[in-house]
Amino acid sequence: MNWILLIIAGLFEVAFAACLGKFKETSGSVATYWFIGFLVCLTISMVLLVKATQSLPIGTAYAVWTGIGAVGTVLVGIFIFKEPADFWRLFFITTLIVSIVGLKFVTN
Repeated sequence: MNWILLIIAGLFEVAFAACLGKFKETSGSVATYWFIGFLVCLTISMVLLVKATQSLPIGTAYAVWTGIGAVGTVLVGIFIFKEPADFWRLFFITTLIVSIVGLKFVTN
């Protein structure tokens, strides 16, 4: 169950990063809504991370949380913000995914 909470926390990390990107692109009341979305997603992500670390090792949980956030944010950047998707960027994102999966398998 705590691994599921950790994955959801990582997805909310991606959401708060996406909200920051949209906040940067907008102005006025629309920007305010994106900022509120950022705060909500940040809060949910942190609460779930705290709950997950109650039974998972902090080092593993934090690495997986940031890894999910990093991979997800890069994918959001590529697909939503039209950032480049060159070979080396995708190669290193793939190595990050393999590392996250590896941490899951070696953690009790």
